[in-house]
Amino acid sequence: MRNWTVCIVGAGKIGTMIAELLKASPNYSVTIVDSEFANLAPFQQAGFKVAQADASDQAALTRALDGFDAVISAAPFFLTPTIAAAAKAAGAHYFDLTEDVAATEAVRRLAEDSKTAFMPQCGLAPGFVGISGAHLAAQFDKLDTLALRVGALPLYPTNALKYNLTWSTDGLINEYCNPCDVIEGGERIKAAPLESLEEFGLDGVDYECFNTSGGLGTLTETLLGKARKVSYRTIRYPGHRAIIKMLLQDLQLDTRRDLMGQIFETALPRTDQDVVLIFSTATGWIDGEYRERSFVNKSLAGQVNGKTWGAIQLTTAAGVTGVMDLMRQGKLPSQGFVRQEDVSLNDFMQTEFGRYYGKGELTRLHSAA
Repeated sequence: MRNWTVCIVGAGKIGTMIAELLKASPNYSVTIVDSEFANLAPFQQAGFKVAQADASDQAALTRALDGFDAVISAAPFFLTPTIAAAAKAAGAHYFDLTEDVAATEAVRRLAEDSKTAFMPQCGLAPGFVGISGAHLAAQFDKLDTLALRVGALPLYPTNALKYNLTWSTDGLINEYCNPCDVIEGGERIKAAPLESLEEFGLDGVDYECFNTSGGLGTLTETLLGKARKVSYRTIRYPGHRAIIKMLLQDLQLDTRRDLMGQIFETALPRTDQDVVLIFSTATGWIDGEYRERSFVNKSLAGQVNGKTWGAIQLTTAAGVTGVMDLMRQGKLPSQGFVRQEDVSLNDFMQTEFGRYYGKGELTRLHSAA
């Protein structure tokens, strides 16, 4: 099995984390592409190969991507169609982390007649949560409900929001504002963000969760006609949602997302002392009996190449590198559009990158009669 050459487009925070994971692997040779040389300089100093190209210029980017086995887009979602088109023209497999529905549709169209694979939405949510959710759903003879709950939370909350910035502020606000794909009553519909508030406890800690957009990826398509109810909710500490709803809806900051972003960036400190929590539950029939099963995964910060990285950084980057590694091994389709549901959870966890899930606690699968 030969090594792969990989080009990461985007020299920001997620691009850095992906590059560090691949640097620690003997199976990949990595190049980073960005439009600004100032962003590339630290990578060059760290021994990475770099190339300067404008990701909004498809022709220039196609030339930069020539000869690579795979391309990972770590650029903003609005550049996704151009980067994916350049990857197709260069003959490379394509992966990204976008949660944007329109961007994913553009990737799907490019994949229709492609000789290489196109796999968007490969982070945490969408991404790994879809892999684990499909694994949970497959255990039922007939599925009734599937509820996926995911949160990236500070270990030591100190403010009224009980929240610290751990990753993309723009992505966070989009999740809070955009419509949510769900299955309700067997029909695929759009649900309002911040609704369907639910409270639960796990390992002695109280949480709340509520609708946010993007996390289900293509699961609502895959499970349409197979489940009565499918939902995705973001996990926070109790009280968070009430404050966010007041800011976005009562004060109408949902119409001023730029201002909301500035407020968050100014007032909320970042932390790498975080935890990524996945708590998903399914109900349905097994051997004629109505049953419930749950999947729990808790990940903490860890070290890569002598540096400490937050749990959300590690799990997001491990999501895309893990599925890419499965494709390198020939365990995923090498042409056309590839969904997260096509990935075996067991295969993913056995990759060199899957170990970053459950870093603080082993993955558990609970079942109840």
